[in-house]
Amino acid sequence: MSARTTEPQIAVPHPREITALFGHHEAEQTLLNAYRGGRIPHAWLIGGAQGIGKATLAYRMARFVLAHRDPLSALVQSAETLDIDPSHPVARHVAAGAHGGLLTLERSLNDKGVMRTVITVDETRETISFFGSTAAVDGWRVCIVDTVDELNANAANALLKVLEEPPQRSLFLLVTNALARVLPTIQSRCRKLPLRPLGIDDVIHAAAQAAQIEENDPLLEEAAQAAEGSVSRALNLLGGGALKLHQRTAALLNTLPHVDPRELHALGDALGGSDRVALGAFVDSVDRWIGERMRADDAHANANLPRLARLAEVWEKINRAARETESYNLERKPLVFSVFGLLAEATR
Repeated sequence: MSARTTEPQIAVPHPREITALFGHHEAEQTLLNAYRGGRIPHAWLIGGAQGIGKATLAYRMARFVLAHRDPLSALVQSAETLDIDPSHPVARHVAAGAHGGLLTLERSLNDKGVMRTVITVDETRETISFFGSTAAVDGWRVCIVDTVDELNANAANALLKVLEEPPQRSLFLLVTNALARVLPTIQSRCRKLPLRPLGIDDVIHAAAQAAQIEENDPLLEEAAQAAEGSVSRALNLLGGGALKLHQRTAALLNTLPHVDPRELHALGDALGGSDRVALGAFVDSVDRWIGERMRADDAHANANLPRLARLAEVWEKINRAARETESYNLERKPLVFSVFGLLAEATR
């Protein structure tokens, strides 16, 4: 790799293609120890901030279980990590999305080629046939849900039915960006595995590997400093003028509930008409701001419960609107005004 002279359009690999995991050794050991103990919980709820490696960990666990079907084997008992050789047939099949023992539920394209805003009930019902039929391969069946947050109400209920009566040798790895907001009925059937944000060095290592750039790139270090432990956030900030847009959005958010309309117009213009990197930086900045306020309010939950509820509701509305804006390539400026309008009302 060589140092960059221009800012690239970064093609981030899908988590199923990523073999390295940074900064989550303790969580990985928890999964490994549970598996080789021979009585692993059938469902895990892996929670934490967006972009810190939750799905990457889920795919590492899936590959390990599918490659080593006997948890009591000498190889599993002596394993120190969930690593398997990238050339292993299981690793190659998982990376290609073609392993018969693995089902992934995630947002998909509709029949018009547009990304859906939710995971649908029809897609979720695939788990019933997947776990109810003879597996294409012997051994374990694994289902990764990335993310539970994007299940619509009917889809969540369909998943719950499978979780309530899990087949033998089944493993569910559910990823969530908001652990506390997952349905209590789903939470109660899972073992929770919360992940902490990554340290700056781990963000730099992971982002440099994903973007194929040098770790000593000055822009990467600046993005990692602003990313608050999230690799995806750092990668978003690397693209185009995303870092400056993030800083501009953060400055406006800190003026709430009073915002200059002229500044909102300027921010909407800066987002452009179809720049997904810029949109991602804007939404990520808003998500981070709301998350910080919710954590602050949560520390004084009794006094701030009404505002906490308002922020949670607004957070959901904003993310739904952002997904629709991206999926249907809608104008960005109305989204900016809508977001700040909702936040101004919620913070008064």
